[in-house]
Amino acid sequence: MTTTPRIVIIGAGGFVFPFRLIGDLMSHTALQSAEYVLMDIDADRVKRTADAARALADHHSLPATVIETTSREEALAGADFVFITFQVGGVEAYRWDVEIPRKYGVDQTVGDTLGPGGVFRFLRSIEAYKAITDDMLRLCPDALLINYANPMAMATGYLNAQGISTVGLCHSVQGTTRMLARTLGIPYEEMSYVSAGINHQAWLLKLERDGEDLYPRLKRIMHNKHALGRGAEDIAEDDGDHTGIAEGDSNYEGGNEQVRNAIMETFGCFQTESSHHASEYLPYFRKDPETVLTYIPERWDYYDICVNHDEQGDVDEQLANLTDKLEPSVEYGATIVNAAVTGVPAVIYGNVPNDGLILNLPADATVEVACLVDRNGIQPVALGELPPALAAVNRTNINVQLLALEAALTGKKEHVYQAVALDPLTGAHLTLEQIREMTDELFAAHADRLPESLR
Repeated sequence: MTTTPRIVIIGAGGFVFPFRLIGDLMSHTALQSAEYVLMDIDADRVKRTADAARALADHHSLPATVIETTSREEALAGADFVFITFQVGGVEAYRWDVEIPRKYGVDQTVGDTLGPGGVFRFLRSIEAYKAITDDMLRLCPDALLINYANPMAMATGYLNAQGISTVGLCHSVQGTTRMLARTLGIPYEEMSYVSAGINHQAWLLKLERDGEDLYPRLKRIMHNKHALGRGAEDIAEDDGDHTGIAEGDSNYEGGNEQVRNAIMETFGCFQTESSHHASEYLPYFRKDPETVLTYIPERWDYYDICVNHDEQGDVDEQLANLTDKLEPSVEYGATIVNAAVTGVPAVIYGNVPNDGLILNLPADATVEVACLVDRNGIQPVALGELPPALAAVNRTNINVQLLALEAALTGKKEHVYQAVALDPLTGAHLTLEQIREMTDELFAAHADRLPESLR
């Protein structure tokens, strides 16, 4: 690595997140003279992000170099760090991920991680992922690939399988632990925790303050606050941007937690993704509209949020916030780059291959565990075994992830049908014949974006 790191963001034309990532990176002194290469297939969108990045650097008198390009090869040449922040097909393709399953009775409030929506979001991204990793093997084989794209486990598993060192990042652990500190009424910095599992379904195995086990208190509070059928009052609307530190409960996290409370009461631990997401990954909560309202009295719909985003307004707001005060968000991406460049160690939670990390989950799974980061790169910490019930829940989701990954690596369509059929929510609603019909409709809707072997 050179003394001036070359940091590449692929998909830099996206709204909110790529620019927020740039602000995170520039907030670290060691990265303020870095070379930022922003790449997107849409020249106008990447120019918008680049202009905002230059304005941010100029305002704070930072020596950063900002380069914009629509050429992937130009961007990747000599890269030290590469971020993936795109969604193939954008909101137009995302529409089919949620609307087609809903027609069959499979109502995904997000549809980006598991189930029919997650599987097809992954499949339509394969060719782009393959092109990026092929270029990286030629142009920057030692670069660290940092993936922010969902479905996290499938995408990160595929990228690692191509021979590029990849870590997948999310904000679930950061957001959930901060929400729990608010719920418990204690300063966040005084709480210690251990989390492990899979992305969007990791488990808080330890939750302590000064050696005190906080779980008995948490379970009492959650039971009283989120009893079944009780909707929280006066909670804020959520805008889908979870990179910051929330000041209070919202209809995304903290306000409607009947699902996660029910999971904790049955399986023993609190999980790290919102009740909206969590309700999609298990068969218990979305059986019919009445059951959904019992567990989630106020709906949060990410597709609807994406459709109604004011993209330029989002960038302008982020620029104003970062102009006023340049400080990092809760995201781990910039933390990783800073630790790798300076050697100052940091601990993050990352999605990595299960190379002996969680012994009672499949060895070929992608797991989310604590990782030490320094000049030696990402160093995952082995956990041992999860409690058996938690591992069993994870395996129901890993089954879908591994079959979708197998379809991507082998080109065998039959594995796609099998992956969707094993999705817990889909199986709670549909027969195998209905699942095949729905999956065929998804194949047809996404045909132009799928690898030839899967069309």
